[in-house]
Amino acid sequence: MARRRNPYIFVRKRTHPIRRVLLTAAVFFAVGLGMLMAYNYLLLGNVQLSTHRVTVADLPSDLESFSILHLSDLHGVTMGEGMSRLQRAIGEQSYSCVVMTGDMVGVKGDVQPLLDVLAVMPRGAPVFILPGDEDPAYLQDTAQGTSSPYAAWAEAVTRLGAVLLDEPYLITRGRNDRSRLWLIPEDLYSLDLSQLESVYSDQLKELNGYLALTPDQEARRRVAAYQVERARRVREKLKDVREGDVQIVVSHTPLTEDFMTEVIPWSSRQDIVSLRQASLILAGHYCGGQWRLPGKGAVYVPELGWWPDDGEVTGWGFVYGIPQHISAGLGPAAFYPWWESFRFLNPPDVTRVVLTSRMY
Repeated sequence: MARRRNPYIFVRKRTHPIRRVLLTAAVFFAVGLGMLMAYNYLLLGNVQLSTHRVTVADLPSDLESFSILHLSDLHGVTMGEGMSRLQRAIGEQSYSCVVMTGDMVGVKGDVQPLLDVLAVMPRGAPVFILPGDEDPAYLQDTAQGTSSPYAAWAEAVTRLGAVLLDEPYLITRGRNDRSRLWLIPEDLYSLDLSQLESVYSDQLKELNGYLALTPDQEARRRVAAYQVERARRVREKLKDVREGDVQIVVSHTPLTEDFMTEVIPWSSRQDIVSLRQASLILAGHYCGGQWRLPGKGAVYVPELGWWPDDGEVTGWGFVYGIPQHISAGLGPAAFYPWWESFRFLNPPDVTRVVLTSRMY
């Protein structure tokens, strides 16, 4: 007997309602995720520049509108061919100086992106670079084939005219240089210069006592000599800070109330060089939290936990009554555990900081 053909063979099988809902949700999720990632890609493709005016009490008139281009945390990434996106953000505005608050090289040690950044910095504005915690050491205590105490990356940036900020730096304005502004690395406010000088003087004395030095020992000798001389220079410069000089603290890691409460009591109100005399703090380090959500801020910061207070991570705030700017940075930091390779809803950022005596 012939088998009868199934009359329902071409009839569409019914899909379970729950499965249909799940498939629809999956499609919408995939489309939404794709759109979000595309938006994030476009967002990261543009460097944003913000301008902020900081009121400094008793600011000398010659320093009125003194402007600082604050950059941080490049971490070896590029911003378009020849850093074109960064150059476009900086624009044609004038800047009195440029301050980079660390991790401009990053853990990979590739200095070329930083050299490209230096090439597009505003003409005539001195550039100051504070090494960060993910940058390679800026002093080289092993043989490298040169007579410089600087590591190769540090030597490269100084050849382009940048100043590695490991000591106070004085900028003057006005007639007879009477208006004075200092850029001072944060650690110098609490550094024991006598101890630093003693340690490296002992090393230098020991190495100078050898009849012949290996290449590594010669490198150590150069670094020791540099540190002894650096301690002398720092001591002399700190003595030169006068009452009424503007002190800008340059730090890689943002300063906190707990830190200030611990450090400031070690100085008296009469001390001229003291964190309590600072007019402004510039910092970076956190890269704005790396991943951010609208209305919530940073998702997670290793040192601060989940959903930290945004004032501790990026932007403007006050610490011990001193205005502090924490740069959101340019690149992604490697210390974020799961998303070290890119930023999310967190565009690269540079800031134009303008000093003024006016109240806003």
